[in-house]
Amino acid sequence: QLQASGGGLVQAGDSLSLSCAASGRAFSSYVVGWFRQAPGKEREFVATISRAGGMTTYGGPVKGRFSISRDNAKNTAYLQMNDMKPEDTAVYYCAAVPTFGLVTDASKYGSWGQGTLVTVSS
Repeated sequence: QLQASGGGLVQAGDSLSLSCAASGRAFSSYVVGWFRQAPGKEREFVATISRAGGMTTYGGPVKGRFSISRDNAKNTAYLQMNDMKPEDTAVYYCAAVPTFGLVTDASKYGSWGQGTLVTVSS
């Protein structure tokens, strides 16, 4: 089970950190991804991190501003969001899949958190 938290209202240019806490599983055996869905839009890939955290990749709109990380000892993954923009406004979801490497395709993920709302005002 995954639970995302840390969303809120920020201003453009601000930073925000999201957390994704996992329970009841071998967290280190799972690739973790973050996705977002803005009102009226399809779910969008944000970032993914490999099982040990050594590999990461990002969606184009967030590259250079967002950073994904994980602490397997705490069964938690994080998404650090810097220099935020109004177009980052969305519900952010974390997801996990027991595989290797990196996974950018949402349809490959079997476990999803409930989502946390991030609103960026201009």
